Amino acid sequence: MLHPSYTELMEKINSEVEEGEQPLVQSRYSIVKATAARAKQIIDARHIQEQLDKNADKEKPGYLSISREDLKKLKVGTPLVDDGNRKPLSIAVDELYAGVVKIVGNKDTDED
Repeated sequence: MLHPSYTELMEKINSEVEEGEQPLVQSRYSIVKATAARAKQIIDARHIQEQLDKNADKEKPGYLSISREDLKKLKVGTPLVDDGNRKPLSIAVDELYAGVVKIVGNKDTDED
């Protein structure tokens, strides 16, 4: 059993849309696409963190080299809810349901 369900997620996300406006999420596909994109961000951040941890012993004490791009990915991909060592997709679903990650319409798309 999936909890929250697609229906619950859609209702939660669309509850923030003002009356008379078109719902932000109209299909399961939108939920899947948004959670997959967020899960990818979390996976990327975990990979970068693993590399940093792995290289920490090899570098000078107190110094780790990281590119600006990787630093941004690490910042964006850090889970916003307690991850409890769960899978990235489960974390992404919980973030959407908790409202800490928002889905933006096509007009405003910069990031999910």
